Amino acid sequence: MRTICCLFIFLMASAFMPIQPVAEGPALKLALLKYAGGGDWYNDVNSLKNLAKFCNENLRTNFDLEYATVEPGSAELFNYPLVYATGHGNMLFSDLEARNLRAYLEGGGFLMLNDDFGLDPFVRPSMKKVFPELDFVELPFSHPIYHQRYDFKNGLPKIHEHDGKPAQGFGLIWQGRLVCYYDFETDLGDGWDDVHNDPQDLRTKALQMGANIVQFVFGVQ
Repeated sequence: MRTICCLFIFLMASAFMPIQPVAEGPALKLALLKYAGGGDWYNDVNSLKNLAKFCNENLRTNFDLEYATVEPGSAELFNYPLVYATGHGNMLFSDLEARNLRAYLEGGGFLMLNDDFGLDPFVRPSMKKVFPELDFVELPFSHPIYHQRYDFKNGLPKIHEHDGKPAQGFGLIWQGRLVCYYDFETDLGDGWDDVHNDPQDLRTKALQMGANIVQFVFGVQ
């Protein structure tokens, strides 16, 4: 048991080191969450690749352009400081997956949730299983996540139109730390992947907001 605990601490310490400039250190990978329930977790196949490329060019991060795919109950989850989940449909976590995902987030990991239209009724109860004591709160426009390398005075930019509602950014805050960011009614992931042929200015805003999230999580200067 002692050996397992030591290994866990080592993995946590090594997994959440700050991102290094491009010229230094090994490349890190972003990860896509493969969840159960039948929702299309695999949607927008180029989103993370394009975000990684944008961050490497504009934040001097050193991301591998090939992202990883990881399941919420896997020990591999702890290898990736930022995990991204997207989709339109159902999302389910088993008890084991919920416990593992909570341990990951409590240990320093970060989860970004992207509503690709239709995820909202499923993602909220799923995350309630991970943190029963927490509710999503809408982050104010003054929150630092909107004021990193790129300044979004009015909060989350509206990228893709779903049903006429304003873009909203929600968070789960555990012991004073934002551990999960949820973009709703805007679909940053579609902007990164450009599956709807969005105008270039909207694509740029989506990538800039994604870069802000990366900078907020990793403290890139």
